Amino acid sequence: MRDMSSLPDLAVALVQTTLAWHDRTANLSQFDSLLEHAQGADLIILPEMFTTGFTMNSAALCEAPHGPTSQWLLRKAAECNAVITGSVIIQAEDGTYRNRLLWATPTGELLHYDKRHLFRMAGEHEHYTAGEQRMVFEVKGWRVRPLVCYDLRFPVWSRDGEGTDLLLYTANWPGARRLHWNRLLPARAVENLCYVAAVNRVGTDGKGFAYAGDSQVLDFQGETLLCAGDADGVFQVCLGAAQLSAYRARFPAHLDADSFELAAR
Repeated sequence: MRDMSSLPDLAVALVQTTLAWHDRTANLSQFDSLLEHAQGADLIILPEMFTTGFTMNSAALCEAPHGPTSQWLLRKAAECNAVITGSVIIQAEDGTYRNRLLWATPTGELLHYDKRHLFRMAGEHEHYTAGEQRMVFEVKGWRVRPLVCYDLRFPVWSRDGEGTDLLLYTANWPGARRLHWNRLLPARAVENLCYVAAVNRVGTDGKGFAYAGDSQVLDFQGETLLCAGDADGVFQVCLGAAQLSAYRARFPAHLDADSFELAAR
């Protein structure tokens, strides 16, 4: 893995909040207010489907690839001078519906990652098309791998032999399975020798499912740097590049990792 000791530290803000069911206008207005408390962050993370809640009503609630939420994200990224990311329902150019994580930069770049693992227990695979490409984005020289909710359960998809510095999960993870969330996130940090930042929502959605929050940031040993519990708000932490680089030098387990190739399914 590369030497990160010369990179600056990374200020990360997690935005954990309730979501208005199927109401983009109300949600964006709420995030307008919340982002006033994210000043100074380099990377701001919003929940999965942050304009609608986790819904299977993809056809009625989708947006075009450069629709109103994309434009809002770019505008807010410029105002906050930070990368802002979270997932939205997008109808792609090929007509398929995607649970798409958008990555908006303060310089006006808009990148995306389409959720790979669709939550079949809610029928997500019947209303959305799975992504096919793993992505790595950069902010201040840090390599960030974006993932969405159910992706957390699949360690091979999170694995990166090229030196991911931060695994990022945006989610609507129900409180009924919070034990899994709180056990899997540290595992991903330890096995990948990297930081993990994960944002969940709180409150109850339009289908009656409750969300416990537990948005958190973990270091490369799976130790908690920040946990939001069930609070509503913006939570910030600074990630140390030198500390990560030093740990990898002391404990280079990646040198003994198995090589593999992902096969299409």
